[in-house]
Amino acid sequence: MSARDWLGLIRFSHTVFALPFAILAAFLAWSAPLPSSADQDYPSIRIQDIIGILLCMVLARSAAMAFNRLVDHDIDAANPRTAARHLPAGILSRRSVLFFTGLTSLGFVASTTLFLPNRIPLWGSLPVLAWLFGYSLAKRWTSSAHLWLGVALALSPLCVWAAIRGPWVLSEPADWGVPGLLATAIALWVAGFDIIYACQDADYDAKAGLHSIPATHGIEGALRIALLLHVAMLCSLGVLAWLGHRSGLGWVFAVSVLATAVLVVSQHRMVRPDDLSRVNEAFFQANATISVILLAGGVIDCYV
Repeated sequence: MSARDWLGLIRFSHTVFALPFAILAAFLAWSAPLPSSADQDYPSIRIQDIIGILLCMVLARSAAMAFNRLVDHDIDAANPRTAARHLPAGILSRRSVLFFTGLTSLGFVASTTLFLPNRIPLWGSLPVLAWLFGYSLAKRWTSSAHLWLGVALALSPLCVWAAIRGPWVLSEPADWGVPGLLATAIALWVAGFDIIYACQDADYDAKAGLHSIPATHGIEGALRIALLLHVAMLCSLGVLAWLGHRSGLGWVFAVSVLATAVLVVSQHRMVRPDDLSRVNEAFFQANATISVILLAGGVIDCYV
């Protein structure tokens, strides 16, 4: 077993989908004024918070991916597309992956103590893990598993917002407007591209009795649903760009939203019901670019 095997198990390169939004939420949280009831104008920028965000993101995602590989071991082994993954192929043992899952889960909970004296991240650590783990089981009984995954990634800006802004978020509901819009956009975006990705397994999922949008609605219907979700995602980003001035968002972020719209259109042009050969390209390259563009636009507006 090598480090490369473990990074491959958790698809570490896919961290680029969620981590930029956590970083963007941090910049927005630091640049938005605190409620009048607070004893300071803006949240403090602490090194330990930055380290905590990075550790929590990496460890929570690693634990969730490892758990997914564990519970999907038999499914992956029976599916020709996934039979070469680390557990079905015998590259890693179930015992070692189980230990890795437990270790990263404990590491995630421990990392939330870096935000002390703010205890909200520590209180929320186990419910967040439960939701992340729940995604891996959801497709066995509901086709809304795609949205479940979207919400899982959408938790990142909400958790970062609460971690940085502290107990004031509990007494000021209006303070959740900006991260709420960002989280909504992420949930819709992820659910849409997960449906596109799942089109590759539509036939297998239907035969195995697994619930997915492509298996229940067909590939053509699934691609239409994915497009509707992405249109709704762009609308959420547009509202965020319009109302986000309180947190420092301006015309640069608005341009990044327009660029995102172009990428979303190109993503859907890559995939057709009769041609799924470019799904991986549409899945990784376009989505990684979208997350980085939105991060860059938001950070530039907040601090330049």
